[in-house]
Amino acid sequence: MNELLQVTLQAAVTAGQVIMEIYDSGDFDVTIKGDDSPLTRADVASHEEIKSHLRGTNIPMLSEEGRSIPYQERKDWARLWIIDPIDGTKEFIKRNGEFTVNIALVENGVPVLGVVYAPAKGQLFYGDEFNGACFAEGGLAHWHLDEWKEIAQPMPQPSVDRPFTAVASRSHMSPETEEFIDELRALHGSVDLISRGSSLKMCMVAAGFADCYPRFAPTMEWDTAAGQAVCLAAGCEVMNWETKYVLTYNRKELLNPWFLVRGPRALQDSEGAS
Repeated sequence: MNELLQVTLQAAVTAGQVIMEIYDSGDFDVTIKGDDSPLTRADVASHEEIKSHLRGTNIPMLSEEGRSIPYQERKDWARLWIIDPIDGTKEFIKRNGEFTVNIALVENGVPVLGVVYAPAKGQLFYGDEFNGACFAEGGLAHWHLDEWKEIAQPMPQPSVDRPFTAVASRSHMSPETEEFIDELRALHGSVDLISRGSSLKMCMVAAGFADCYPRFAPTMEWDTAAGQAVCLAAGCEVMNWETKYVLTYNRKELLNPWFLVRGPRALQDSEGAS
């Protein structure tokens, strides 16, 4: 697992370097895919960079830019990579920095290792089921792995005296999400709301900067697998809202159900309520 984590970190950060070269150039070459979502040359370049690193692991890959793999071919994959070369392409195009590289290792449907890298922000979140989760921040696109280890901090961070905090999508705030947050306000009296793009929302909970993330709007498996791995490594819960069990992957339908991410504070509240 440690070797796979090192490979994954290297893949994510080198992909981030490729992305930032295009981001800084301003030449995105935007096209629109069949589902009306945007695709840039940075998405394609990141996809190829990640593949070049992970190919040697001999573990099959499911990526947003390779989504056409039929279920009959992948249904027996007990172990696979799930990749989003750029999560938050709309944020990339808007140039607000809130986009990430997502790489997850999934075993028997559950993400057990994940790296989420936000190259424009210099933020790196990573973790696995054996070593826990860590967060590092700085000029990571130009650093080496050994230097990250020196500044990486375990997640979640120590709790601070703050109101109960929920994080929500910057682009997809649904009426159901607003209703859920209203219920939180009725329970806690005061709820701070943070808006973020991409899988940074899940990482906010993993890091302890937020207590929950309700996602009652569409996402795909590659949007969430890496963030879920980081959350699980940090001791958080990622719950399928319909079944109330852990959100699983490599399903026939790659569209995620609604889900709820809860950190330690929210989990304690739910235990007290029950």
